[in-house]
This record gives sequence, C-alpha cells and structure tokens, in this order.
Amino acid sequence: MTVAARHSVQHGTFTITRDLPHPPARVFAAWASPEAKALWFSGPPGKWKLLERRMDFRVGGQERARGEFTGRFVTDFQATYHDIVPDQRIVYSYTMHLDDKKISVSLATIEFQASGKGTKLVLTEQGAFLDGYDDSGSREQGTAGLMDALEKSLGETR
Repeated sequence: MTVAARHSVQHGTFTITRDLPHPPARVFAAWASPEAKALWFSGPPGKWKLLERRMDFRVGGQERARGEFTGRFVTDFQATYHDIVPDQRIVYSYTMHLDDKKISVSLATIEFQASGKGTKLVLTEQGAFLDGYDDSGSREQGTAGLMDALEKSLGETR
C-alpha cells in the first residue's frame, strides 16, 4: 500500500443557529468560564466518564476534555483559542482523537449576536476528517446535542 492510499482527508462544514432567551454576556460566559462550560460540554450522562478537563480561556490558551465511553473508547478534544471578543465571538481550532488515533482537525467560530431580549448564537465548524474516518454528519449531530445541553444549563443557572 502506498502512503497516498493510507492517508486521506474529507472536508465538511456546518452551521448551527440557536435563539436563546439570555443576554450575550450570559451565553458567552457559559463558554468562557471553566465551571459553566463543565456543566454542558461533555459526553452523554451515564455513557461517558470524564478522565481529564483543563481550560485556559485566553487567546493562545488551550482546552482539553478527555473521557471514556463506557468500555468502548476514549475521546480526546484538544483546542487552542485564536480569537476572543468578549460577548461577541470565539474562534478556536481543535483536534479530536478516538483512543490514540487523530480523526479530525477543525476550526470553530462561535458568534453571539444580540437579538431582541436574547442572543442569536451562530456556531460554524469547518472540519478535515482524516484517514478514512467517515463522519456521516455525526459531528454536527453531536454538536447539536451539546447546544441542547448548553440551553439546558442556561435555564438551570441564574
């Protein structure tokens, strides 16, 4: 097998928009505070066990969320923050690993736009899926699930 045959890349882009009944500063804080983000940014309860979490929310800072799907595999999210405009925008890149295999490299942009009495959140992700990993929309579905968890956490915290 040649090197070209073993290594491949497929690209995907998606956008998720949510209208949230909370001001931009509150929604932004749910991404910026390690304690607030830990309330919603994780695997499914009862199916995923946290192994490691770190977050240094600043330009150049890094974040890691590593956990195990019960008896199946370890997921490892490793991000670097590139642009932060308080209450308006976050841009970061991240790699995703399953066990020790890097499956993707992505660029994510989160926009927080004042809208009526709340916030229009726009999340855009551009991903490069590596070496035969066929995403088949699972990243978008997983991210939509995280946005559901974000909404729930905002409703539970005041």
